[in-house]
Amino acid sequence: MAYYNEEVKEYEEKIIKINRVAKVLKGGRKFSFNCLMAVGDRQGKVGLGFGKANETMDAMKKAANEGKKEMVQIPINENGTIPFEVIGKWGNARILLKPARPGTGIIAGGSARVLLDVSGIKNIVTKALTSGSQINIARATVDGLEKINSIYKKWQIRQTYKQVENKNETDKG
Repeated sequence: MAYYNEEVKEYEEKIIKINRVAKVLKGGRKFSFNCLMAVGDRQGKVGLGFGKANETMDAMKKAANEGKKEMVQIPINENGTIPFEVIGKWGNARILLKPARPGTGIIAGGSARVLLDVSGIKNIVTKALTSGSQINIARATVDGLEKINSIYKKWQIRQTYKQVENKNETDKG
């Protein structure tokens, strides 16, 4: 009789890059691994994790745990896209994130595509403005998504303030 341990995955984890690095010691080379992973729930939450370990599985677990800790909530509108155009920056990397019409899909390359896919965004156009490593492009994408969130919150506050102002003007008149 077999028992299965079925664990329910609340987040989707996708590996962006696994890299083997070597450290030269007295006795020879010592190899270790690092892993860059995107974690998301396809409902507007996304995180980026980076883990280092002597084994690939340990590096992947560390990256997944860090990605879950560093999650960001993204506002996604009814068309499955972002509400504003924004530029994300990290190190030398710059990436432009633009909203797109329904049916466009995710037009992005490399690490940005994986991040946007697990976040739940369905229609977006991106352009890497400067070349950078995959890690820096991924972090610049997360930076852009964080900027969208802060801009969206400010926009909502302005809209509620304008509604209150308009209500007060109509009450006076």
